[in-house]
Amino acid sequence: MPLATLVGEGWDDYALLDSGGGRKLERYGSYRFIRPEPQAMWQPALAESEWDAADGEFIPASDEDGGGRWYFHRPVPAEGWPLAWREARFTASCTPFRHLGFFPDMAPVWDWLRGCVADKADPAFLNLFGYTGVGSQALAAAGAAVTHVDASKKSVAQARDNAALAGMSDRPIRWIVDDAGKFTAREVRRERRYDAILLDPPKFGRGPGGERWQIEEGLAPLLADCRQLLDADSRALFLTVYAVRMSALAIGELLAQIFADLPGKVECGELAVREEARGLLLPTAIFARWSR
Repeated sequence: MPLATLVGEGWDDYALLDSGGGRKLERYGSYRFIRPEPQAMWQPALAESEWDAADGEFIPASDEDGGGRWYFHRPVPAEGWPLAWREARFTASCTPFRHLGFFPDMAPVWDWLRGCVADKADPAFLNLFGYTGVGSQALAAAGAAVTHVDASKKSVAQARDNAALAGMSDRPIRWIVDDAGKFTAREVRRERRYDAILLDPPKFGRGPGGERWQIEEGLAPLLADCRQLLDADSRALFLTVYAVRMSALAIGELLAQIFADLPGKVECGELAVREEARGLLLPTAIFARWSR
C-alpha cells in the first residue's frame, strides 16, 4: 500500500513558523509559543532572537507520560482568546496537555471530509473523540447533520461554547458525552448509518463511566463497528493516530481488511504541517482513510 502525505498549510490565525532542536515555534493568532517536537531533529532556520520573542513555552517533564508545564514570558489570557478557521470559531488556550485546545494539523482533514460529502444532500457525519468541536463545526458549515461524541463533559461543553461563538447553535449538531466504543456499538444495534466518520482516538483514556480505552486493544473492534454504520452509499472514514508506536501501513492494512466488502479505496500515510521558514514538512501523526 503506497503511503500518502496530507499537508496542512498555515492560515490567518495559525502558522508553524520554525522548527528544530526538538522544538517548534508556532503562531496562534497574535501569540507565539514554543512546544516540544521530538521529530524536529534538524536545526532551526530562524535566529535565536525570533524564538526568544515567544510569549510562552511548554517545558516537558522528564518522564514519557506527557507531563510538563507552561512558562510565560509575557501575559497570555488564561481564559483563552478567539481564533477562526474558515467558518469555524473557537477559543484557544494553553492547556496542561501542551496543546492549545485544537489541533491545527487537522485542517486538511476537515477540508478532505467536506469534499467527500460536497454532493450529498443533508449528509450525516459522526465525529468520535470530537474534543472541542472544530471538526464538527467544519462539517456542520458544509451542511452536514453532525453527531459529536466525546467522553469528557468539559470538552463537550467547550465544543458547544465554540459552536455558539461561531453562530452555529441552531445547526443540527447532537452533543453527546459518552464512551466512543459504547456509543458506536449502540448505534450499530439501532441500525443507524452515516455518510462520513472521523475518528481521532487518544493513546489511552477513560470514559465517563470509568471505561478504559487503550488504542492497541480498542481500535480494531471500534473500526469494525464503524464499518457497520457505513454502507455502499457512504462516502468516507478518516482515522488519525498520534503519539503511538504504530505504522501507517499497519492501520492501513487493518482498515483495508475491515472495509474489503465496500466499494472505494483505502489509503494511509502521514499528516504534516508546512513550516513557514523554509517550507519543510513536519510530520505530526499517521492516518488511514477510506473513501468512494
